[in-house]
Amino acid sequence: MTTTTAPLPSPLVLVVEDEPSIASILTAYLERDGLRARQTGDGPTALQLFHQLRPDLVLLDIHLPGVDGLDILRAIRDDGQTPVIMVTALADDVDKLLGLRLGADDYVVKPFSPPEVVARVRAVLRRAVPRPADKEQPPIRVGRIEIDHRAHEALCREPDGRTVPLPLTLTEFRLLACLAAQPRRCFSRSHLIEHCLPESDALDRVIDSHLSKLRRKLQQAGQGELIETVRGIGYRFLPGDAAVP
Repeated sequence: MTTTTAPLPSPLVLVVEDEPSIASILTAYLERDGLRARQTGDGPTALQLFHQLRPDLVLLDIHLPGVDGLDILRAIRDDGQTPVIMVTALADDVDKLLGLRLGADDYVVKPFSPPEVVARVRAVLRRAVPRPADKEQPPIRVGRIEIDHRAHEALCREPDGRTVPLPLTLTEFRLLACLAAQPRRCFSRSHLIEHCLPESDALDRVIDSHLSKLRRKLQQAGQGELIETVRGIGYRFLPGDAAVP
């Protein structure tokens, strides 16, 4: 007897938008593109649906009545690494970068083209899936850091031999892997954008924001200053034996 495997369900997007007309339009365009979508304009309900549905991506408005979208982003990041695209009506880089420091994967600014938002969603979903080339790479071990592409995790080795996982977002993981693969080499911001956020139109300041958070996580793990800023050029990774404590 021939058995068939049921097709995997299409990715589920949770749309959190307080303007019903915008939420309905986004939902319609996402579903037209073959994605599944649920919508809500209420912060507490959004968190309830997030925990209940476990969406593959959250499209999250920053300015929600009664609750700030950034607070919802913090709660999502406390729970895990579900991709989040922030939506804002303000073209203010402070709002954008604050969201990215908290772990957002991308942002869009109102007014926007719904097809563009769908394209952003597709791009972030693609980045959330480990690439075949990533899986084939051997683990990177430099200093007390180990980066395993197959398991898609970064570990810190403690002095007593224990290993502690680093809670990195997908973009942070890719940035760390890119820098650590060639210690002491200086990478330009444009190179890091091209290799770590290939489907994004990210600005240099967005890379700065992601690396700022990555640095803090490494410091909190007791790894010191492993990432050095090269003024006017970009960044480089210093092995643990050369890092500034």
